Amino acid sequence: MNYLFRHSSIATEQSQASGTGALKSKRTFRQRLLLLLIAADIVSIYLGFFLAAAIYNIIDYGHWIAMATALFPIYLLGAAKSRAYSGEILLFRGVGTPRALNAFFTSIGILTLSVFLLKISDDFSRVNFAVGSLFVLVLLVLSREMFVRVLRHVLHGEPYSAVLIADGSTAHPPGNFTSVISAESWLDPDSDCPKMYDRLANALGGADRVVIACAPERRERWAHALKGANIRSEVIAPELAGLAPLAISASSTTPTLVIADGPLGPFNEFMKRCFDIVTASLALVLLAPVMLVVAIAIKMESPGAVLFIQERIGRGNRVFRMLKFRSMHTRQLDHNASKLVTRNDARVTRVGRFIRRTSLDELPQLFNVLWGQMSIVGPRPHALGATANQKLYWEVDARYWHRHAVKPGLTGLAQVRGLRGNTEREQDLTKRLHADLEYLHGWSIWRDVLIVLRTFYALASNRAY
Repeated sequence: MNYLFRHSSIATEQSQASGTGALKSKRTFRQRLLLLLIAADIVSIYLGFFLAAAIYNIIDYGHWIAMATALFPIYLLGAAKSRAYSGEILLFRGVGTPRALNAFFTSIGILTLSVFLLKISDDFSRVNFAVGSLFVLVLLVLSREMFVRVLRHVLHGEPYSAVLIADGSTAHPPGNFTSVISAESWLDPDSDCPKMYDRLANALGGADRVVIACAPERRERWAHALKGANIRSEVIAPELAGLAPLAISASSTTPTLVIADGPLGPFNEFMKRCFDIVTASLALVLLAPVMLVVAIAIKMESPGAVLFIQERIGRGNRVFRMLKFRSMHTRQLDHNASKLVTRNDARVTRVGRFIRRTSLDELPQLFNVLWGQMSIVGPRPHALGATANQKLYWEVDARYWHRHAVKPGLTGLAQVRGLRGNTEREQDLTKRLHADLEYLHGWSIWRDVLIVLRTFYALASNRAY
């Protein structure tokens, strides 16, 4: 018996040491790669200004070195503050590059202001600085996109090391865990002694996160044991799955579950609204002649109003009246979108086919943007009677209502990914819904700008009719 006990203890210690080594190696490897990403950003800054100097034959190479050297510490501080080097950039695609660009534009502004206030602008080549900044911008985007793709592949899509502690016969939750520890008798939170806490600390050494799967009556003891572990600790509570909580808060002294929150803070709301007003105003001025020609063409081809007004679902699930150019014969207008428009649909006029194919029928929604009912970028608003596979959208997926946490948009992430046109199958809707929910959880002003630019390419698609 003593031999068996010693053999079991040795096996447990070896397994524990092996698991801890894997956790530490993953953390160390991730940290080294993120240091390499910092180095790649610095190289991009120096290489950008060098290329500008070489193109314009600036012999004084100390000039471009001075500009790059002045810029990169400001950029690194801004990038660190905006979390451009956090592990999140590996978990969520499209997060790291916008953060880096935000830090870059901020550092350009700070450096420009500093040069002006110190009255040393005459010592800086404006052309070299402008062209160099453009090169740096391109190199930052390319290097980061390539780096993150390689990094996600190397780390198999999971940059953090996670440990699952299974206590008892509780079902294991799904997830990509670096290590799974069976607590048995060697990790017992009821054993309130230094040796148990030491074993727990050694088992979790190098981990970024620990998840506990245990019976409900043991959760409080495990929470107590992990309070001082200096690691993100979570307790599985499968009975809460239906509530989909976001966080824990409190009402007076009573804990509460946060189940919903606005996706944008006050400052981001202000930034998005300013972007909407400026973009919509400029678009209306530039596109006014086009809108006038479309209105005249509609009126000449068929009698009736130029605009088609339809009720759509907006932010907060409120219904609003959305404007479009009329593309159907007046007597065959479908205000509830109860019947999908098909190719060569007899209800659609000749002008209507053209403006639907080119999305010119959506231009009056710029007024909805100015009125605050819509945004330039956001989930596309749907009609109340829209269906997929003869089911109303919210009957296909109950999360459909979640997409209305922000204002609907003229364009959106789903549209630039080519998810446009009719929703004949249920998956046509669910793919768009996934993109809309992804947009809610990863918003930035630079992402909105990128989506607007990608929209022009997406318009080449011929799926709408």
